[in-house]
Amino acid sequence: MKNVQKIDLGLTGYDELFANDEERKVNKLPRIFDIPISEIDDFPDHPFKVKIDEDMDQLVQSIKERGIITPVTLRPKEDGRYEIVSGHRRKKACELAGLDTVKAEVREMSRDEAIILMVESNLQRSTILPSEKAFSYKMRLEAMKRQGERSDLTSSPVETKLRSSEVIAQSSGDSRAQVDRYIRLTQLIQPLLDLVDEGRIAFRPAVELSYLKKEEQEDLLEEISYADATPSLAQAIKMKRFSQEGKLSNEVIESIMSEEKPNQKEKIRIKYEDARRFIPDSVPYNKTGEYIMKALEYYHRVQERQKDRGEAR
Repeated sequence: MKNVQKIDLGLTGYDELFANDEERKVNKLPRIFDIPISEIDDFPDHPFKVKIDEDMDQLVQSIKERGIITPVTLRPKEDGRYEIVSGHRRKKACELAGLDTVKAEVREMSRDEAIILMVESNLQRSTILPSEKAFSYKMRLEAMKRQGERSDLTSSPVETKLRSSEVIAQSSGDSRAQVDRYIRLTQLIQPLLDLVDEGRIAFRPAVELSYLKKEEQEDLLEEISYADATPSLAQAIKMKRFSQEGKLSNEVIESIMSEEKPNQKEKIRIKYEDARRFIPDSVPYNKTGEYIMKALEYYHRVQERQKDRGEAR
């Protein structure tokens, strides 16, 4: 490794605290280095988003005041650079804090070992989007299958042959069936998956929609945009059945989407793009309906005033 400085790590055990380099090597304790941020590459196809939000602002401030508490985990690359396995948010926070280096544990590991560790470390986050779970579960599932369905990062095989999704379920808190459902979401086209992340399409309908062909999903997306409505579970199941029978045309999608949902009163359909032309950019999507109602109320008051003036003449 190049351009690194070894530093002391805050250890949990009393004996570990005073271990010298040789003892740390024998006991296989992690060695922590200062790695230049410029030499660190992101993990390929990393499924977890690094958001610049309030939590990130707090992390940046913490790093400015106390430094990075938990080192990131890196994997050395053949070209002499490093690949980040765990700690994308911490690395970004260090950049935003103006640091040139980041404290890191550098570990030799295979691509599949790195994938499994990357997924496990990120699933500890408090907030995870459906798309993040979907692609992380899929990546880990594929890595485990390549490893012969191992359940950990050691070379020990699983004593009882379990389905890989069952092994993931045991460590994730989701049931095996739920893990499989999340992985199904990776079959959605990105715009539909974005609607799932935004909460506009519920999870179970999204799973059913993942069975639609890509062109059928595109047609559905257009109908969602036109109707400004998303399918219920019953509608999604119906579309899946028509798709499997080879009968899911544009007309069928429109017919299914126009069906009245339970407890749903008749709606006036306004194409979102048409309405958006008259709405300021400062109004977020979830406030669109409220803005339209206020505009209608204002228009109604204006009409009433004009009516009263006409009657007074």
